[in-house]
Amino acid sequence: MSLDVIALVLFGALLHATWNAIIKAGTDKSLDAALVSAGGAVAALPLLSFLPLPASAAWPFIGASAILQFAYFQLVAAAYRAGDIGLVYPLMRGVAPLLIVSTSSFILKESLSGAALIGTMTICAGILTLAFEARKGGRRAILLALSNAVVIATYTYVDGIGARISGNSISYTLWMSLLPPVLLFVWAVSQRGASAVAAHVRYNWWRGLIGGGGSIASYGVALWAMTKAPVAMVAALRETSILFALVISVVVLKERSSIWRYIAGAIIAAGVLVLRLG
Repeated sequence: MSLDVIALVLFGALLHATWNAIIKAGTDKSLDAALVSAGGAVAALPLLSFLPLPASAAWPFIGASAILQFAYFQLVAAAYRAGDIGLVYPLMRGVAPLLIVSTSSFILKESLSGAALIGTMTICAGILTLAFEARKGGRRAILLALSNAVVIATYTYVDGIGARISGNSISYTLWMSLLPPVLLFVWAVSQRGASAVAAHVRYNWWRGLIGGGGSIASYGVALWAMTKAPVAMVAALRETSILFALVISVVVLKERSSIWRYIAGAIIAAGVLVLRLG
């Protein structure tokens, strides 16, 4: 993996942590997640006319991705309601690349070098270390987090393959972002009523625009990187977003830190170094 790809994926990880922090700080995680998804679609719309359409073979992947993204946002909100983010986030983001690493040779016929495999597994181990500092969370939170890890791994495969056959990974990303917010808001209106959803949007629309722009840019960078490097390596490196999330939690949200955060940070940094040197 070249240095420019690593740098861009790390920048995407920073954006990913930022929009997650926006959802975490909100008062209604389900509706804020829908707003972020909608913000991504709004950011994508002005750019569509400047890019070619994805190849016809990519459209089934775009449809499948929309359904998986809907499930992802629903499980994120449910998991955060059930348990502490210190448990839920590391499990979701740490187990997903482990699933990809263990299956990519079978599904994508991609083989990782020894150094790449060691670096990827090291990053995953560092992320999972953060679960030890969780103060709250039980069986339900763990089951939701693990379920979402499966969803994350699945849509990573779907979008990794879709971006490759689309002919243009940026165009694929932008078109892929349009349907999930429709599904999320239709579901929200059916559960909450139109007036409650409209009221939340009226006072929190800025969260969606800021978070949505960061979300679509973060995922677009990751999909572009998957056209340049093995999916498993990109998926693992992208999950360094947890480090940026931890910095935001301490510096911005004024949350207390523990020794586990620093241990995890050192392990993740070592994994990134192995990926680069390997």
